[in-house]
Amino acid sequence: MIVHIPSPLRSYTGNKSTVDASGDTLLELLDDLNKHYKGIKFRMIDEQNSVRPHIRIFVNKEQTNDLGVRLEPNHEVHIIAALSGG
Repeated sequence: MIVHIPSPLRSYTGNKSTVDASGDTLLELLDDLNKHYKGIKFRMIDEQNSVRPHIRIFVNKEQTNDLGVRLEPNHEVHIIAALSGG
């Protein structure tokens, strides 16, 4: 399925804004992403398997923090990273 990568994480994907990944759940999809793009999952998910506060994940335009949400091959996943600073 198609995963949209935010600008702050594109250094992991070779500057690709979209990548393909697979998984039956959101967690499996993120694990698959990490298999192909080492270190990207840690930037989105903390040690307790929770979505980091500055990350928003949308599955088919619906925001979710549930890593167990079921995915279908035709779903699109958008990862959004908040910007901060002064």
